[in-house]
Amino acid sequence: MSTLPSFDQVHVGDALPAFETPPLTRHTLALYCGASGDHNPIHVDIDFAKAAGLPDVIAHGMLSMAWLARLLTNWVPQSALREYSVRFAAMTQVGERIRCAGHITEKFERQGERCVRLALSTTNAEGVIKLAGEAVIALP
Repeated sequence: MSTLPSFDQVHVGDALPAFETPPLTRHTLALYCGASGDHNPIHVDIDFAKAAGLPDVIAHGMLSMAWLARLLTNWVPQSALREYSVRFAAMTQVGERIRCAGHITEKFERQGERCVRLALSTTNAEGVIKLAGEAVIALP
């Protein structure tokens, strides 16, 4: 379980502990289909994906969003999360390793809570941003 860092211990520019996923597999996509209920064939049916003009199936955008949420909850408990938003920037392909990272961009107080704003992203090995996001975390 994560513990909350103190507001006074963190600074603008501090990085969250990043992590990298294993290479994305078709098996992972099939498991995510079952867990999420998102059975869009673009994620598991190569013939469907090719008919749509893609070279192969692509990952669910919400899977990448879940990886970024894991980045957050590896750093702080879920109860500290106040805001979380993302923008899907590029498709994630089978075989890619995805790096999840974030850093503090602002410290502020809102409604009696001391908070930090984070910039978040997922990128592939070439540095292509797949997902860009932001979160607000309340700290003691």
